[in-house]
Amino acid sequence: MTIPAYEYDIQLPANMDADKRYPVIFTLHGKGSNERNMFGLVEPLAGEFIIIGIRGNLTLGAGFQYYELRSLGNPIREMFDQAIRQLEQFIHYATEKYPIDAARRYLLGFSQGAILSMSLALTMGDQLKGIVALNGYVPEFVKTEYPLKSVTDVSVFISHGEFDGVFPVRIGHETAKYFEPLTDRLTFKLYRADHSVTEENQRDFVQWLKTDAAVE
Repeated sequence: MTIPAYEYDIQLPANMDADKRYPVIFTLHGKGSNERNMFGLVEPLAGEFIIIGIRGNLTLGAGFQYYELRSLGNPIREMFDQAIRQLEQFIHYATEKYPIDAARRYLLGFSQGAILSMSLALTMGDQLKGIVALNGYVPEFVKTEYPLKSVTDVSVFISHGEFDGVFPVRIGHETAKYFEPLTDRLTFKLYRADHSVTEENQRDFVQWLKTDAAVE
């Protein structure tokens, strides 16, 4: 088994059935954050899902990132490409190592993590069951230069803050408009928030994940 490129934190359901495979949520944090900061968002799902927080492998201050930027909204292409490859490999590594239901794999990302989650949906297609993308966008080079797979069968939850000062709300609308013709399973919501996740936003995607994965 290949050694993963990322440090990670895994939370297994408390009363696991040894004969059962579980849906999984891979969380991807924002720039300068870490995997533990994401757990609070998905903690309500810890009884039904395996939760794996993936830490960016590049340091940034006291936190981490998955790739560096030339400027805001402009990832360094080579680093971004490498992150996509390594994250795909990590998803397969974890699926092999843990009792994960490969038909119910989800990504949940915030900011840089949302950018990667949406890009991975486009490169992995129906290898993923769904994604939750909080305050992100799809880089133009992903749309135009990557070999993209169909996301017809991928469930997509996109949310954005109306007052986001990092990625203005128009970016949320543009991102939803991009995915609209690609999948009928799109949910797009705006929240009265800046570049952050409100309690209402959390409640909505938690319920969405439970419903989509068909867990109680």
